[in-house]
Amino acid sequence: MKSEPDVYSIDDLAAKSPAMWEGCRNYTVRNFFRDSMGPGDLAFFHNSNSDPSGIAGIMEIVSEAYPDPTQFDPTSHYFDPKSPKEAPRWLLRDVSFVERFKRVISLNELRATPGLEDMMVCRKGQRLSVMPVTPEEWKIVLSLPNMRD
Repeated sequence: MKSEPDVYSIDDLAAKSPAMWEGCRNYTVRNFFRDSMGPGDLAFFHNSNSDPSGIAGIMEIVSEAYPDPTQFDPTSHYFDPKSPKEAPRWLLRDVSFVERFKRVISLNELRATPGLEDMMVCRKGQRLSVMPVTPEEWKIVLSLPNMRD
């Protein structure tokens, strides 16, 4: 799950957890929230548009999917006037901080790591803010050196 650290960082999540992972406005991401994750699942916190872009830590999904309240708030950057309250378009999940890595595992390092060639975040042109990770990819990422205490 990606966030720009100058907008919302893993430190922000650590300071106030659990938190809503709101503002996703993509139907594929909405479907991941609805169908592909559940309470107790773990997710990588990925810094995007940063130097370096990469995985900064781990968070846990701690809620079922529910309507993103920002879609109904006209003062929100994520307001969607076409989303009716009786049939909301956009969902979110609450997440909790688990761990901040000692270093960011850069996207370049992920791309150079054997076994991660097909990891969605490593693919050129991939712009989704939420992407699945296979159990094998998860193990490989966690085996990278000098990232955990």
